[in-house]
Amino acid sequence: MDNYVVHIVDDEEPVRKSLAFLLTMAGFTVRVHDSASSFLASAKTVGKACLITDLRMPDMSGVELLEKLKETGTSIPAVVITGHGDVPMAVAAMKAGAVDFIEKPFEDETLVEAIKRAASQLEESPAAMVDTATLGVRLDSLSERERQVLSAVVAGLPNKTIGFDLGISPRTVEVHRANIMSKMQARNLPELVRMSIAMGLSS
Repeated sequence: MDNYVVHIVDDEEPVRKSLAFLLTMAGFTVRVHDSASSFLASAKTVGKACLITDLRMPDMSGVELLEKLKETGTSIPAVVITGHGDVPMAVAAMKAGAVDFIEKPFEDETLVEAIKRAASQLEESPAAMVDTATLGVRLDSLSERERQVLSAVVAGLPNKTIGFDLGISPRTVEVHRANIMSKMQARNLPELVRMSIAMGLSS
């Protein structure tokens, strides 16, 4: 943790202070930025670093920040923090290069582990989490209904809406989601989204 810096980008001072305190206590070296623009201005000189950015900010969204970093060829492993219901934007963030996204509210340990996963990319060249052939086999194991539910989940639709669209109950949607997570061997929603992006399933 002492060979890289974690940069926190959030427009809300209480959030910046809270995250900085948490991560400093966890042993990370931390720098804070009050806007995406201010971080972007110094991004070329940050050296070995990881980024934590909020998804929704007034001057520039977390997605826009990642896209601009990508455009300038600046590669910084990023974790995106998102509010409930922001899954479509989180998918866009991951397409722009985010390693992970975390939905609020989250446990302290969840953020710490996400940063460690992001930092692991600093030590080795980013590799596909699972090769596409393996993902293809897992995808083929899904029923037609499970594929429909998967597409809707990755699009960020809630269970109630998915159930209405497919003519099934929200409880049945939950069962399908559990089966999808099991068959795809995804530990959480961000991992399922990464798999979907790798397979070209997200629009």
